Amino acid sequence: MSSLRAKIQDVFNEPACEQNRGKDAKARKKGCSKPLTPGAAGGGCAFDGAKIVLQPITDVAHLIHAPLACEGNSWDNRGAASSGPTLWRTSFTTDLTELDIVMGQGERKLFKAIREIKEAHRPPAIFVYPTCVTALIGDDIEAVCRRAAEKFGLPVVPVNAPGFVGSKNLGNKLAGEALLEHVIGTVEPDDAGPYDINILGEFNLSGEFWLVKPLLDRLGIRVRACIPGDARYLDIASAHRARAAMMVCSTALINLARKMEQRWDIPFFEGSFYGITDTSEALRQISQLLVKKGADPEILDRTEAMIADEEAIAWKKLAAYRPRLEGKRVLLNTGGVKSWSVVHALMEIGIEIVGTSVKKSTVEDKERIKQILKDDNHMFEQMPARELYAMLSEHKADIMLSGGRTQFIALKAKTPWLDINQERQHPYAGYEGVVQLVRQIDLAIHNPIWCQVREPAPWDCQPAVREELPRTKSEAATLHAVQEFAGTTADDFGEC
Repeated sequence: MSSLRAKIQDVFNEPACEQNRGKDAKARKKGCSKPLTPGAAGGGCAFDGAKIVLQPITDVAHLIHAPLACEGNSWDNRGAASSGPTLWRTSFTTDLTELDIVMGQGERKLFKAIREIKEAHRPPAIFVYPTCVTALIGDDIEAVCRRAAEKFGLPVVPVNAPGFVGSKNLGNKLAGEALLEHVIGTVEPDDAGPYDINILGEFNLSGEFWLVKPLLDRLGIRVRACIPGDARYLDIASAHRARAAMMVCSTALINLARKMEQRWDIPFFEGSFYGITDTSEALRQISQLLVKKGADPEILDRTEAMIADEEAIAWKKLAAYRPRLEGKRVLLNTGGVKSWSVVHALMEIGIEIVGTSVKKSTVEDKERIKQILKDDNHMFEQMPARELYAMLSEHKADIMLSGGRTQFIALKAKTPWLDINQERQHPYAGYEGVVQLVRQIDLAIHNPIWCQVREPAPWDCQPAVREELPRTKSEAATLHAVQEFAGTTADDFGEC
């Protein structure tokens, strides 16, 4: 537990974080999480954050050492995609019971579970996650993992991030610490080259990194490790031989990027693959970092040539949507890197941003938004559901982009909505991704269903009922009988 306390303190003192550097010593010890108010959701625990970062490593067995309920965090919690192995989709847990806890059988049961996974699946590594229960009863996870690694001849990595130690964001960083301590640098590649890079904080949601990787392949740039999206254990273990790195989400793995630069001299920058301009700028910065590390300068010319070709194709495709979307108003209720990268992507085609949430954004993210929007009047830390509904019902936005938790507010306000968070079904990265994003916005805004749901309900204004004279005596008798049965006559019918 003392080692865990030291790791947490080290994360709180992260010097690469601009916001952290502005705090005094007392404020820094409190970390980045805001105190919760009664009834408010915490947004995920440290265990949840660690699992989110590491689970997309697709060929690894992820073992939860805890009661069964803790593995409610399943493989599909972020919509990450794999191009090969599927072991990450299998849930493994020691399924501790009250009897195991009382009798002190937790460590023995963990060792047995590791052996069973090794014999049944033969993964290249096993990641072990303790949770609140096993951390509180004092199971020595690190000792069990060391013994199992010696006994079974494969890496067994302890991910020491029980839920009670802090927020989901803290768990992200503790997962990065686990990779630094137990994985990265443990394998020496025999094919290291001057064009190897790492991508940090990219989760390959809906397979969107597959829209970016072909661009890098055309330039001769090899992604040695994408952490964690569609990653393999051996790729991450040899990631220390990359020449440069791009950080996509600083709030998750900034400590990993900084320490890899300190230990192995891998320079990094923070960029985005959302939008035409940001994608082009990210490709330029990658090439420039590689040249500084000894790559042939001719890659800069090849990069510019490819950017010109790809931008021309993308703008040609977007031209068809500009007349339909120019001037449309978008409310962006998300956070992190998307709070500025998606804003920039939408403004490039003439869409107006009426507001963007910065709840989970860093100081750097907020500064980028100010530069893009020219002011901070459209930034909001948090908007209550009631205010969000009022804004949409008053038609101050034509569409809302957000996560699944606020979709019903938009639907209640009869406003188009599009999922932009991790549960999304379409990839939005790269040049092809921004075209897909604009296409989905166009489909959502111009869906004919909105014209129908906004019309008054039939019972709000009934049309006048005009009685038609029956043509035969039998029809008249039938109508009279029905009216008597219902207790009404023709005179009871009137206009709305």
